[in-house]
Amino acid sequence: MKPLTAEKEKSRKNLTKLVFQQVYPYRKWLLLIFFAMIVQTLMDIATPWPLKVVIDNVIGNHALPSWLQWLNSSTGESKLKIAAIASLSLIIITVIGALASYVYSYFTESVAQYVANDVRQEVYHHLQRLSLGYYDTHQVGKILSTITTDVSTMQDFVSSTLLSIVVDAMTIIGILSLMFFINWSFALLAIAVTPFLLVFVFRFKKAVKRSTREVRKDESEMLAVLQQGLESIRVINAFGTQQTEEDRLKKVSMETVHAALKTRRLKALVSPVVSIVVTLCLALVLWKGSSLVLAGVMTVGSLTVLITYLTKFFSPVKDLAKMTNAVAQATVALERIQQILSTDDVIPEKPNALVPQKLNGEIIFDNVSFGYNHSVTVLKNINLKINPGERIGICGQTGCGKSTIAGLISRFYDPSGGKILIDEIDITDYNLEALRKQVGFVLQDTFLFYGSVAENIAYGKPAATEEEIRNAARLADAEEFILKMPEGYNTLVGERGLTLSGGQRQRIGIARAVIRNSPILVLDEPTSALDSESEKIVIDALEKLMEGKTVITIAHRLSTIRNSDRIIVIKDGVIEEEGSHEELITYGKFYSELYQARTRTNISINNPVSK
Repeated sequence: MKPLTAEKEKSRKNLTKLVFQQVYPYRKWLLLIFFAMIVQTLMDIATPWPLKVVIDNVIGNHALPSWLQWLNSSTGESKLKIAAIASLSLIIITVIGALASYVYSYFTESVAQYVANDVRQEVYHHLQRLSLGYYDTHQVGKILSTITTDVSTMQDFVSSTLLSIVVDAMTIIGILSLMFFINWSFALLAIAVTPFLLVFVFRFKKAVKRSTREVRKDESEMLAVLQQGLESIRVINAFGTQQTEEDRLKKVSMETVHAALKTRRLKALVSPVVSIVVTLCLALVLWKGSSLVLAGVMTVGSLTVLITYLTKFFSPVKDLAKMTNAVAQATVALERIQQILSTDDVIPEKPNALVPQKLNGEIIFDNVSFGYNHSVTVLKNINLKINPGERIGICGQTGCGKSTIAGLISRFYDPSGGKILIDEIDITDYNLEALRKQVGFVLQDTFLFYGSVAENIAYGKPAATEEEIRNAARLADAEEFILKMPEGYNTLVGERGLTLSGGQRQRIGIARAVIRNSPILVLDEPTSALDSESEKIVIDALEKLMEGKTVITIAHRLSTIRNSDRIIVIKDGVIEEEGSHEELITYGKFYSELYQARTRTNISINNPVSK
């Protein structure tokens, strides 16, 4: 039990620290808000007193308190004068309270908006710097739920609930003080009832928090299903699995409904219980107060003020009880935000990391090992030297670790053993952003963003000029089809570039790498998804791109790497063979068998036997 308690205490401190860090930059606004809240609370507490003066000293015949004796006069107009001043006081109190309410409401919402923006930016900033290993084990839909729903929940809590709690607490303290001043027995009655309400509220809070956590979990699952379904709409249509996806959504959606209804059932219980207790207390005060008025011990005005204060006292108590749900939701939201921000799967960067201007492109793998988890090793003791300007081909069976090698060069992951050097310097000594600018990528499936063709080509170099963009397109053999598009370089491409063919997407990807002009180039199966005609066009474009660069080509189609200076054959996570295409064929080992098997497969596909 002790470790669990310590863990909870640590979590609570972390959440408190997170909230403090986010609101601290707006401390001047918070002071202004706090001052406005004090003014509003004082005006709220002062509201019943003009009514008391009118009831007791204008309508009734009670003497004015000593601090109001200056209003007395010998004329019959004294009471009208008192009524006029009391009415004017009520207007002044209301106006001051309204102005204070406006100030604290406006600036509270301002702080909430800016805090939400800061948290959203901080979470996204942190996510951008996490290792790709994090995304291998976390669903994007759930991450999106945290960035949107949970941040919005926190924003609502800051803008409405948090400061309302402070106002309510101040109101309770102020009203209790005045009730003790007017009649201590009635104040004790309110105090006697309050603990029972607080015990009920705090016990209720735990149940609501558990239930809210379940709702948030189910909502994240639902968003993940929706996001995956919409992203895979082409595959769904191709396989005709619309009903399967709808059933999957129906399942998680109903789980969300049931969890939400459970939470609503708990929330619906609070208001009736609190209302019944408060009404019983008010009825007792009304009965007791009436007897004191009839006995001449208390004035009607004093009873009116007491009942007003008692109502005002229990109003914030009821509000605090209802806010239990908002507090629970905000706590769960902060926990989920904290889970992302506390994730330490960040690629580390040294404080005085080197910022290379232009690398030569020598790459050395020194006894490098890597695994995506502790139980499975993908690469084992890789020793490899790639010379500047050398063209290296990497091949092997699916899952042997070919693409992992490319990912390690750009530090998408860090090796679990050994080290990688570029230009004789450990890549961990380089500034991460600067290192990645030195490595260009052309991937198997070029991802195009929703935007113009020009914007997609210049994605790796946003400041590129129009001439640079056009020149890159020409070198990638892309300008011809771009100019045939409705608006040329300004033509909008659909999300993920699905409005273009595979070959067109690849050539835009090549143009993107051209404009970046990195000394190291990684080609990760750039033609495996293309037909023969598109492959030839893309390979011609790649030849222009590879000039003067250190090139690492990862290929499933061995024809793509046949002309490489050296071919590295990976098998079961180790380097099985290396040499030129001709040398490896002569060896007659794994590469030769692989080449012959895939050659036979291509012949079978291209020349099917008629039956």
